[in-house]
Amino acid sequence: MKTDLSHLRADFPILSRTIHDRPLVFLDSAASSQKPVQMLDAMDDLYRSKYGNVYRGAYTLSEESTAAYESARSTVARFIKTSQSQVVFVRGATSGLNAVAYGWGLNHLKAGDTILLTLMEHHANVVPWQMVARYTGARLAYTPFTADYRLDLDAFAELLDETVKVVAVTGMSNVLGTIPPVAQIAALARDHGALVVVDAAQLVPHFPVDVEQIGADFLAFSAHKMLGPTGVGVLWGRMERFEEMEPYEGGGEMIDDVQLESSTWAPIPHRFEAGTPPFVEAVGLAAAIEYLEAIGMETVAAHDHELTTFALERLSEIPGLTIYGPEASIDRGGVVSFTMDGIHPHDIATILDGEGIAIRAGHHCARPLARTIGEPATARVSFYVYNVPTDVDALVAGLHKARELFDVA
Repeated sequence: MKTDLSHLRADFPILSRTIHDRPLVFLDSAASSQKPVQMLDAMDDLYRSKYGNVYRGAYTLSEESTAAYESARSTVARFIKTSQSQVVFVRGATSGLNAVAYGWGLNHLKAGDTILLTLMEHHANVVPWQMVARYTGARLAYTPFTADYRLDLDAFAELLDETVKVVAVTGMSNVLGTIPPVAQIAALARDHGALVVVDAAQLVPHFPVDVEQIGADFLAFSAHKMLGPTGVGVLWGRMERFEEMEPYEGGGEMIDDVQLESSTWAPIPHRFEAGTPPFVEAVGLAAAIEYLEAIGMETVAAHDHELTTFALERLSEIPGLTIYGPEASIDRGGVVSFTMDGIHPHDIATILDGEGIAIRAGHHCARPLARTIGEPATARVSFYVYNVPTDVDALVAGLHKARELFDVA
């Protein structure tokens, strides 16, 4: 590999662990990434020396925590190339997508409208729209993918008629690794007057992202998939779309005034951050972003590309192994899902765990996709900055052991 990030492994304490007396090989970053000590220290420092509830206290600790929280918002804005006022902290990508579905969808969709999704979507970008469709009378439609696991743009263009009011699309499939041409999709959708919502949970952690260039109306991602903590994520939106959106939660801090019969809302983004926000976690996200920025997102993307290319080559050597996703690593992220003849994916994962290798097995919260490819479960490996080629070698050796244990010819 041309891009060597092996020196970063020392920053991840968990990678010094052994599992079943074997060195840990972590290959499940698409579910949740591991954490560098720099991020852990940032959160620990706030808890130990600055902790006070944000906005609400006229004392030093509260002021310091508030400053740290708003500084984190500034860091996120810099990272995705937007303004602070367009960064809403949420619990994660799922929370952000629900916020759009309920805050915008319930107030703008009606019977006869269409919500256009894709068959690649994670449940987080399907189920909220199903629920909103049930409440509003809107209908759902799905863009298929081609035989080579790319989004079918011809089918998308045919489905994109005057009834389509929302287009919701993944920035990168968490099963196939496919990266749809989101900017092209967004441009076509907006030409038809449709709202464009991007689930960027897999995209933002691995590639340079400029939200203005993507051209969506809303975009959501999670901290825990990009070296940060659980419990915090980001919803980005165009200001004019935020203005059209009702708060999806009510409570403290999101209000301007509360009367007995009605309330008025605080300015954006605070009107969408009811209650005590995850301010310590936001500081952790900011530290994770600074860690990624120090590497360089172009370098992160190059590393993922090289490691995925190597993995696709090595996995192709294993008899009876079928990969679900684009064969080439062009417009493809660091996720590889597969099945093996004669061995259930859960058995694969269990055998690999015995070798200290952590992978995911199942439908990956994408059951419509699983049914489309005709496999109720697949095994999935996914890479990040701390993975190295020897992790792939260990994976391949473990898969050969699985074939031997199951006596697969």
